[in-house]
Amino acid sequence: MDRYAVIGHPVAHSKSPRMHAQFARQTGQALSYDAVEVEPEVLPAALQALHEQGYRGLNVTLPHKVAVMALCESISARAQIAGAVNTLIRTEHGWRGDNTDGEGFIRDLHRLGFGVTGRRVLVLGAGGAVRGILEPLLRARPATLVVSNRNPWKPEALAEQFRDIGPITPRTHLSLKGDRYDLIVNGTSAGHGGEMIALPGQLLAEGGDCYDLSYGKAFLPFRAWAESQSAARIADGLGMLVEQGAAAFELWRGVRPDTAAVIEMLRAG
Repeated sequence: MDRYAVIGHPVAHSKSPRMHAQFARQTGQALSYDAVEVEPEVLPAALQALHEQGYRGLNVTLPHKVAVMALCESISARAQIAGAVNTLIRTEHGWRGDNTDGEGFIRDLHRLGFGVTGRRVLVLGAGGAVRGILEPLLRARPATLVVSNRNPWKPEALAEQFRDIGPITPRTHLSLKGDRYDLIVNGTSAGHGGEMIALPGQLLAEGGDCYDLSYGKAFLPFRAWAESQSAARIADGLGMLVEQGAAAFELWRGVRPDTAAVIEMLRAG
């Protein structure tokens, strides 16, 4: 039986094992899927060990999405553009890195009916998760795309990195005061600590939507903030998790599972 896993730190909370088990049942695939705790300092050794143990593919979650790039034998074009990897495919001697986050994110936005084209979009955070969604966001042609962080250096670097695809306006959180956005996407990890980043005043335009790349308890602080902004619609990243997972499953197994049923299953608990 082929073996797959998600690696991260922490990773015990991950819904990926249940998700991929359902994908396997749907598609008649014989495989196992584990959650493997990997601390940052042992990432190189862990990847080598998992390869030696015969794993066929890995999903990569916090905090390894950027660091794992340097450990890949090869990297897909979209992962190179993103500067982050969330999916590993076994090669003879190592791992090929890919990034399905952007694909999963855009598919979930479409499923929810959250438009991007012609809208003012704010992305909070500038880490590995955000890197993965910027290319498809830019290709959807928003009116403006602002990336905000506590300090300006990371957003400025992203603006330079993606400038051939489209314009990104780099900002600090505090400099957003007075702005209004039609779609606000939270890509920070603050919610995992039960917190919401400090933001100045009303940022969401009337009728605007809010989307968090996180789900579960990590989503709750952003949801409370979005409610205080009178968001028309608020969504967590569970749908994105399933959509990016389905894209990874297709890379590994050559068949794409139905996502709607799995989102419903995971939502039910």
